Amino acid sequence: MTSVNRRSMPGTLGTAAASASVGRARPAAAGASTLGGVRPHPAPRPVAPVNAEVAAAHGAAYRTLPQVVVGVDVEGLMTIHTAADAQAMRPRLVAQVWRSTGVLPDGLPQVQRGIGTPAELPAFEGVRRYDRLTVRMPFGLYSTVFVLEPRQRTHSRVAFYHNGHGEPLDVMRRTAQGLLDHGYVVLLFAMPFHHWNPTTLRDPNDPSVTRKPTHDDLARWESAKFSPLAFFLEPPAVAMNHVQAAYRPSSVQMVGLSGGGWTTTVYPALDPRITRSYPTAGTLPFFVRPGSPGPISTRGDWEQRQDTQPGFYGVADFPDLYALGSVGPHRRQMQILNRFDECCFSGVGHRGYEAVVRQRIAVIGGGDGAGGHWELLEDATHGQHAISPFALSVILWDLDINCAHLP
Repeated sequence: MTSVNRRSMPGTLGTAAASASVGRARPAAAGASTLGGVRPHPAPRPVAPVNAEVAAAHGAAYRTLPQVVVGVDVEGLMTIHTAADAQAMRPRLVAQVWRSTGVLPDGLPQVQRGIGTPAELPAFEGVRRYDRLTVRMPFGLYSTVFVLEPRQRTHSRVAFYHNGHGEPLDVMRRTAQGLLDHGYVVLLFAMPFHHWNPTTLRDPNDPSVTRKPTHDDLARWESAKFSPLAFFLEPPAVAMNHVQAAYRPSSVQMVGLSGGGWTTTVYPALDPRITRSYPTAGTLPFFVRPGSPGPISTRGDWEQRQDTQPGFYGVADFPDLYALGSVGPHRRQMQILNRFDECCFSGVGHRGYEAVVRQRIAVIGGGDGAGGHWELLEDATHGQHAISPFALSVILWDLDINCAHLP
């Protein structure tokens, strides 16, 4: 396979994946009733076979465990063994991001209500109102977050969707539209310097100079009192403060792709107000990454690397971050990885840690899921860098079934 630039990834999927049904009608909830008081069984979880045509175009590295993960003591890599361990680790990570305060930001964004249809977004159906949130940060940077309220609100739940470094907006639209169709107020986020966010930043040494950095340039802005990780994680934190004040949701879910999948791994680890999270094609533990067979390196950008973030990842490698995003009453995380992803984190190396992480979180939660649940969905229905129609159908099913008890 030839190299593919993840910042200009096609937004369509192969015909086999496109045939997976997403659907607008929600499956019967576990607690729903019918005439006569009979409770229907929940709809079965969607399943899909391996795409034979895509699989035939990929070699053995996409179906065999890479040597680098064989014999690795994943249990030994994890330092979270109890809920108390998670509660102790979370503030240490928060302090690595917000160095001057040591706590999650408590501010609110600037809010513009009823802005009409934003030119920056693709067309959506069934939107009652668009709002714009502006989160202002140091060095003149700000992040725009769009709030989409559905015409048909059937519950009080909210969902964050976080796009990646430049994945096509039609990929974002498919997932966000599915959430809207299922009654969610949806907040749309983009990575720093991408999509509708500004591309410039004031120089840390001379505020009169404006620079146009990439993520790998961000070390220039790092100091003892400031971590540029805040550029990535402050927008969802401040937006969450707005959501809690404006909507009082029964739960907040988060879905993200690629770099947004990284954010959807890290932010729920820091903020337990995210109830359910679905990070897609965004991370692998550091020991697994060298075994990924994809054509593009899975080393990651500045914010995703151990060598550039020794303080943050010295506190927690990704298995512990997965636990932090899952542990807690009724919290759930489903990591989604595309086996044949043409960009990032492909292959089956995740099979080297999946069972250990799932078991550890089940033990912490008491085994019944009420205290937390983690699982991994390996999507082999396509060869794109995307949240596929099949993966989206599983996300919506999981939300419908496991949110059935919420108003």
